[in-house]
Amino acid sequence: MMLQKYDYETGARSYARVREADPRIAAFVHAALGSARTVLNVGAGAGSYEPMDRAVVAVEPSAAMRARRRGGVSPVLGASAEALPFGDGVFDASMALLTIHHWPDLPRGLRELRRVTRGPVVVLTFDPDAPTDFWLADYVPEMVEVERRRYPALSRVSGALGGVCEVVPIPVPRDCSDRFQVALYARPEEFLDAEVRDCQSAWSSLPAGVEERAVAALAADLASGAWDARYGHLRSQPTLRCQLRVVIGRPA
Repeated sequence: MMLQKYDYETGARSYARVREADPRIAAFVHAALGSARTVLNVGAGAGSYEPMDRAVVAVEPSAAMRARRRGGVSPVLGASAEALPFGDGVFDASMALLTIHHWPDLPRGLRELRRVTRGPVVVLTFDPDAPTDFWLADYVPEMVEVERRRYPALSRVSGALGGVCEVVPIPVPRDCSDRFQVALYARPEEFLDAEVRDCQSAWSSLPAGVEERAVAALAADLASGAWDARYGHLRSQPTLRCQLRVVIGRPA
C-alpha cells in the first residue's frame, strides 16, 4: 500500500475547530517542558497546544495551516523541521506534537530539534508497537497498516534525539476535545461526519473506496444497535488504553 501524503493546503478547513487542544493532554506536554521560558514549536499547525505563559516561536511549513492559527498565539515562520533557521541552543525547550509522521526526513528533523534546544525536546506521537483497545480497526482493518507505516517506532525517535529519553503513556479521556481518531472511542457517531474525518490525516492514505465502505458499515451498526451491543460499555469508560505517548528527550 502506497501512502498518500496528506494535503494541508487544501484539506482540513475546519482543523482549528475539530482539533481543539484538550487541556488534560496539554498539561502533560507543558509539564514535560519543565521550567523552560523559551519554546520552539515545530510542525505547529494551528498552535492549539502552545503554552500561553512562555515565549513561543512556531514553525509550520503549510501556508494554509499558518493561516488557520487562532488569534493571540505566537509568531510563526514558514520553515521545515529539517532546516530550522536558528542557531545552536537558542531555545530552552522544543515541542513537536502529532507531526513527526509527516516529516520527509525524520532523523534529520529530530537532530535539528536537538541542535537548537538546550533542554528538553518534547514529542507527542503514537507508538505503533503498543497495544490498544481502540475498535476502529474492526471497521477499517487497512488502517492498522496505514498507521504502522506512518508512525515511527519510538526507538527511531529516541535514537535520533540522543541523550536520555523518557516515554510517558498518555490516557485519552472520553470527552477529549482534540478529535483525533482514538479520542472518539466513546463517540462513534462523530466518525460519520466527513468534516471530522477530514481533520484526521490517516483517512487520506486508505485505498479508494475503503473509507466509504467503513463509514457505511459503522452507520449501519449504530442504527441497528450492533455497535452498542459490542462496544457500548466504552460510552461511560473514562479513558482508553491506547498508543498515545509523550517522548521527552533530554541532553546527556
